[in-house]
Amino acid sequence: MQAILLKKHRQKYHDTYVAVFASLITFATYASVYAFRKPFTVGSFSKAPLIFGLAYKDALVISQVFGYMLSKFFGIKFIAELKNIGRGKIIILLVGISWASLLLFALVSAPYNIIFLLINGFPLGIIWGIVFSYVEGRKATDFIGASLAVSFIFSSGFVKSVAEYLKVNFNVTDWWLPFLTGLLFILPLLFFVYLLEKIPLPSQSDIEHRVVRLPMSKAERKNFFSQFSYGLVVLIILYVFLTVFRDIRDNFAADIWRELGFGNQPSVFSATEIPITIIVLILIGSMILIRNNRKALVITHIMIVAGFLLSGISSWMFINHHLSPFMWMTLVGLGLYIGYIPFNCIIFERLIATFKKGGNVGFLMYVADSFGYMGSVIVIISKSAFTNKLPWATVYSNGVMYLSVIGVIGTFMALRYFNKKYKDDFVKTEVINSENLDLKKSVLIY
Repeated sequence: MQAILLKKHRQKYHDTYVAVFASLITFATYASVYAFRKPFTVGSFSKAPLIFGLAYKDALVISQVFGYMLSKFFGIKFIAELKNIGRGKIIILLVGISWASLLLFALVSAPYNIIFLLINGFPLGIIWGIVFSYVEGRKATDFIGASLAVSFIFSSGFVKSVAEYLKVNFNVTDWWLPFLTGLLFILPLLFFVYLLEKIPLPSQSDIEHRVVRLPMSKAERKNFFSQFSYGLVVLIILYVFLTVFRDIRDNFAADIWRELGFGNQPSVFSATEIPITIIVLILIGSMILIRNNRKALVITHIMIVAGFLLSGISSWMFINHHLSPFMWMTLVGLGLYIGYIPFNCIIFERLIATFKKGGNVGFLMYVADSFGYMGSVIVIISKSAFTNKLPWATVYSNGVMYLSVIGVIGTFMALRYFNKKYKDDFVKTEVINSENLDLKKSVLIY
């Protein structure tokens, strides 16, 4: 008896160690990757030429997001079929390609260098799925995934602060800013990828609780999606809206801050994103305490509703001058990320575990991401082409307010569907078990 208790204690200690280690390493790895993606958004590119009537910076954002979108469609197959061998080398190769494209962006004159932002976005868009593949299917995936996901928030503000610091204090030009910011993160990235490879595989206990995660063939992907098509389509539509407004915040935060009167203040990016990171990490990481997968799935939907409400109400208050610009940017960001982050670490993870269907999170996430970034491209082009005179702060605040209404309704629709689906599956399972039991009794009697 004592030996069994000692074994359980050692296993619990080991699981805790792995969870903390994996959380720190995935967070640091993806935060380093962001240094090759977002620094260019700090530049104003005020002297650059228009491209087909679009502002040069808008065209750069569209080009990179389009590359991201293409990578997500490619990733539906690539990530779904990804095996556990050579993942670290793939990450380094992909980052190397994106960094080389930033060098060419600096060397080639505008507007011809715009193509290199597309090339930069494509490899970076695949990396999230590779990193998440190290940690999915574990009892602690909620906590580890939350750490990975909130790196979006922290690193977006942090690398922009680093880029702004280089720009203000070392007079680095807008063109060289992306490449030189990436240079500062090359060695840390190599170190963290090395540690990423040291994360142990899921234990037997993890597999029993969360279902084994395997590569998915085309037929398996099609079959999985067809089983939950209505609920998944609703969730993907919601994710498209969240991605659009999260991407506007990410790509045009510098412009919004300048419109709000906070120009040339590098610390403002981190001042809002660090508290948001901490709050979201605590909120979503605490989902690890909920062992029941179905209950966790329900709570996750409610959490997303709360995020929509917070972002919508804070935007309404800002528009009606009841909230300061700084508090609005903080609260609207918090609300959007409370809605956005669960898609990246909880909702699909718990969906697979609840219904005990074979598959992996990467497949579902890349289906959602592909349409999410398509939406971003469409919205940014539309704004630049038809409402170019409107400030981003105006577009953003009004858009988020309407988004919140759609989000609350859509999330409750998805929750209702999955609850009904679970009950129907539960009844079918009970009927099958009852029939099998009756058959066994008949055989015994016979």
